[in-house]
Amino acid sequence: MITPLFQPRYTESDFLLLDFTSRNQSIQVVDLKNTAAFNRYVFDTIADHQKKAGIGGYFERRFIYQRSNHFKTAEDFREYHLGVDIWVAAGSPIHAPLPATVHSYRDNDNFGDYGPTIILEHEFEGEHLYSLYGHLSKKGLKNIEIGDKINAGEVFCHVGPYPENGNWPPHLHFQLIKDMGENEGDFPGVCSASQKEEYQKQCPDPNLFLQLDFSKIQVANI
Repeated sequence: MITPLFQPRYTESDFLLLDFTSRNQSIQVVDLKNTAAFNRYVFDTIADHQKKAGIGGYFERRFIYQRSNHFKTAEDFREYHLGVDIWVAAGSPIHAPLPATVHSYRDNDNFGDYGPTIILEHEFEGEHLYSLYGHLSKKGLKNIEIGDKINAGEVFCHVGPYPENGNWPPHLHFQLIKDMGENEGDFPGVCSASQKEEYQKQCPDPNLFLQLDFSKIQVANI
């Protein structure tokens, strides 16, 4: 049985589905490089819709990555989001969805990057599967070690505040990965159009663990 990441568990009626694509005219007038302004936009939008949290983003082609040079490469621009974001208050505890081993962790300290990041390894349906947790609080990296065992439902980290979380409005970037390769404490969370097919095979839909009916989640007005 998969344990909810946040407890008590958010239901579909608690969430607002946020749109960060170029279709969203309201986000295009926000100074996205100003994290405080970006933060006000996100949480004012959630509050205006009388919801508890924001969610969304799996393979969404996002406008918002223009805020940081971190997403530019020599050949291309990375704009397809490989996980699901859950926008909640800084300090919110995060629970392990399944029994896990700590694979790796790192503070990816660039503007627009993950900030503090933890990657867990699970046995799921007879195979290894990894779950990545980005934009955490720094204190979550102080008391863990590679190889630590974590029980299902155990609190092992918290949502971080900006600027320590990679300079984002507080949220959890949650991503599933089939093969970490040689990556430790980091794994691409955004890819370019030319990489999309490759990463769709590598990064399953996180709703495999979230188990939400997205058709029942209200979409933010854009």
